[in-house]
Amino acid sequence: MEEVDGEPKSQAPGEVGESEIVTEDAAFVRGEPPQDGDGPPKVDSEVEVLHEKVTKQIIKEGHGQKPSKYSTCFLHYRAWAESTRHKFDDTWLEQQPLEMVLGKEKKEMTGLAIGVSSMKAGEHALLHVGWELGYGKEGSFSFPNVSPMADLVYEVVLIGFDETKEGKARSDMTVEERIGAADRRKMDGNALFKEEKLEEAMQQYEMAIAYMGDDFMFQLFGKYRDMALAVKNPCHLNMAACLLKLKRYEEAIGQCSLVSK
Repeated sequence: MEEVDGEPKSQAPGEVGESEIVTEDAAFVRGEPPQDGDGPPKVDSEVEVLHEKVTKQIIKEGHGQKPSKYSTCFLHYRAWAESTRHKFDDTWLEQQPLEMVLGKEKKEMTGLAIGVSSMKAGEHALLHVGWELGYGKEGSFSFPNVSPMADLVYEVVLIGFDETKEGKARSDMTVEERIGAADRRKMDGNALFKEEKLEEAMQQYEMAIAYMGDDFMFQLFGKYRDMALAVKNPCHLNMAACLLKLKRYEEAIGQCSLVSK
């Protein structure tokens, strides 16, 4: 396991490119919210009108600043068609956060993006989105549960975000840039671990791991794969260390099982 009580011992071999990441002081949001059961969670908090077609109710407050245009946001969400309460998407089940560059989102995610732009890192919220800012008059061919003119409900957790001037998504980054961005998050997590801010540390580790997704790792060989694993594996192990301290033993074992060779 990587040493987190001092300066990190495990560093990627070779040079790692500089990143423009601005780290937010955010609450831990990695843990999956309670299962949805028959539909979206019931929320009693005040309804905030973000747009004529978008409202938000906060389930758990976040911390720090809100993302600006072209911020690269990482979020988990569940989505339902409001009238039928049929769930059509769930990133927790896929175990892969969604990456969204605000201002460059897909058209059908316009309403979701408006909600995310109002959230702070670590915030957990319920969004109601009108069909005009969702899948429109025709509905979705990819999601049969989304009928024409279907209003949507999203349960969203904003894991965190990176501020960039040009809104560069992970897919547009060089290998060195992605590894560098992940390494910065890992270092931030180590600093939070030293301060016993375990949940916030895990959030940073998850942000780092998001840069090292399976689609990215499968493309790497030789030196670059070694560099990526030198960042990714310690993040899983350090998350396990946090979970052990929190007595969440099964989750800790799960993180150890994700370590790659």
